[in-house]
Amino acid sequence: MFEYYLKMVSQFVDDMRKQKLRCFLTMSGITWGTMSVILLLALGESFREVSIKNMTGMGANIVIMGGGRTSLSSEGLPAGRHIRLREETAAFLRASIPGIDLLSPEIQRYMTMNVGGTRQSYNLVGVYPEYGILRNLAPRKGGRFIDRLDMENRRRVVFLGSDISDKFFGKGVNSVGKTLMINGMPFTVIGIMEHKVQNSSYMNRDQSIAFMPFSTCQDVFNVKNIERIIFRARNTDDTPRIQESIRAILGRKFGFLPEDKDAIWMWDTSEGTRFISMFFLGFEAFLFMGGLFTLIVGGIGVANIMYVTIRERRREIGVKSALGATPRMILAQFMLESFLIMLIGGSIGVLGAWFIVTIFSSPALSGIQTVMGKPSIDFTIALVTASLLALIGFAAGWSPARSAADMDPVRALEF
Repeated sequence: MFEYYLKMVSQFVDDMRKQKLRCFLTMSGITWGTMSVILLLALGESFREVSIKNMTGMGANIVIMGGGRTSLSSEGLPAGRHIRLREETAAFLRASIPGIDLLSPEIQRYMTMNVGGTRQSYNLVGVYPEYGILRNLAPRKGGRFIDRLDMENRRRVVFLGSDISDKFFGKGVNSVGKTLMINGMPFTVIGIMEHKVQNSSYMNRDQSIAFMPFSTCQDVFNVKNIERIIFRARNTDDTPRIQESIRAILGRKFGFLPEDKDAIWMWDTSEGTRFISMFFLGFEAFLFMGGLFTLIVGGIGVANIMYVTIRERRREIGVKSALGATPRMILAQFMLESFLIMLIGGSIGVLGAWFIVTIFSSPALSGIQTVMGKPSIDFTIALVTASLLALIGFAAGWSPARSAADMDPVRALEF
């Protein structure tokens, strides 16, 4: 039996030599289709990941809110009133809405900072310790973000964005433990922000901001009102409901209607993340369908080659049938040949995709990787592609092979 299949492989090689051009074009289609499915989906997935990472550099699934100005009259109060938020407002929301996971009020001031003769003005923000998690403010090794003891003891400490540290202490210098003068007052540097990619903000980029304990900021600068409140829901799907609850609760507290969107403004960053996820889901589906249609065209080419081969080998089929070859053996022979064509074309496609992905992942293209991400071949995608190749190979070879197996030996010998 093994020798029989070995002879079939030899026959396959001989047939391909006779149909060089047609075979080359068909295998090219299969190769390109395989590369399209694997390579485009790998690049699409890496682009999706880097886009979401850039978008969530400011914070993942957070809501930023602040007081606005009423546009509707309510309970006898006129429109046009300013709504001022305070720390007590943040504590009130925390106690009233259990669906909130993390929350921090935010005070913002534009302050002059200096070290020796170097002087520059930057944004200064007073926040809770939770703010570091909400805004993805990871410290460099050897430093830390604001903690509860800093808050309770109202310590004069500051966490710096990397650009501020580079400006005052030198690029790449570890400034943890050093003193920074803010508005003429000394503050100890407790941490430097690790570099991150951030493509959205509502102040400056975080690397150009200094962060200090909320309690310290209140005392030093005699602040009562706050600029914003940042929070994140325990379950992202609950975010719209929590926003409605906030408008209803604060509406009762400050005397405005819940439908008055101008009284309290909110920016739900998770909406952008959801949009990006859905966009790339459709984009990857489009890429997959393009590769799939290319594979189908390749399968049609395989079927065409097999029909031509069977027509040219009718006498051979008749002889084999007359000598005792069963229809199942003839069917297996031509099915094997169609699978070999798909296998060779698909294997070249997989190797080509792997080669291109390896090039895109090399350190020499790190600049492109910041935009396109670092692609990798996903095992699931490779498995799905292999399954599609097998299915298309079966569909392409079945009809020609079936016609060969059902061929009348007498008529085949008369051909």
